Amino acid sequence: MNASNDTRISEFALLGFSEEPELQPFLFGLFLSMYLITVCGNLLIILAVSSDSHLHTPMYFFLANLSFVDICFTSTTVPKMLVNIQTQKKTITYESCITQMYFFILLAGLDNFLLTVMAYDRFVAICHPLHYTVTMNPQLCSLLLLVSWIMSALHSLLQTLMVLRLSFCREMEIPHFFCELRQMIQLACSDTFLNNMVLYFAALLLAGAPLAGILYSYSKIVSSILGISSAQGKYKAFSTCASHLSVVSLFYCTSLGVYLSSAAPQSSHASAVASVMYTVVTPMLNPFIYSLKNADIKGALSVFFRGKP
Repeated sequence: MNASNDTRISEFALLGFSEEPELQPFLFGLFLSMYLITVCGNLLIILAVSSDSHLHTPMYFFLANLSFVDICFTSTTVPKMLVNIQTQKKTITYESCITQMYFFILLAGLDNFLLTVMAYDRFVAICHPLHYTVTMNPQLCSLLLLVSWIMSALHSLLQTLMVLRLSFCREMEIPHFFCELRQMIQLACSDTFLNNMVLYFAALLLAGAPLAGILYSYSKIVSSILGISSAQGKYKAFSTCASHLSVVSLFYCTSLGVYLSSAAPQSSHASAVASVMYTVVTPMLNPFIYSLKNADIKGALSVFFRGKP
């Protein structure tokens, strides 16, 4: 990994989780299983929604898109990690690293925005049920999805361009299993003040604002549910958003865990382990959370596979 004009290097080394040879087969089997479960589970959600006309509603429209994003999100990191484990080669080219980082930021942002849009959908459905069909029309749903893609793409492009301006002057080892933005900034040998400012401002704006929107939506949802007189009505209203609330909690709690672990001293390995939760575990669990107690999804899959409800 030789430097070019003391500003560019040709490769990075992804250190991953462990260099112990006896652990490599276990890690390969573990992450291959988790990746296959993630892909198959989210594909089933997409198949169920697309094959059943009863599920052609805003809630399931966004759910299918979330499943698609989760497949792509996991695919940006896990396949490369599996190849590195299998071949015992930890290198990744500079261009591949930048590309991986771009798509990782893009898809992580999309996850964030889609969860926010889904919270708004539940807010309209529970707090304004009579206006739900008119408000959440196909045009608005498509517009919300398009805006989410555009904002995520622009943010990812900004962060990538900010990294491209950095200089890497020596042999580089990334103590992670993928090219994570914060790790890239820390490894640069040029001034990173502007990068850190952009990183923290974007995190505050693009993560804080959606989280505030989700919290506001659920404060109104809880208030509306408490105003329902019957216990059965309360349960029915809560059950329509319980799955989404579980996914939101899992996503933000694991993301917070990664942030806290990376802020601690000498925490690169802990940060890599914590990152597995929201890059692999959360996308894997989402299909189970949305389908286990969802009669509509289970019914659609039953029709799809057996031809009967």
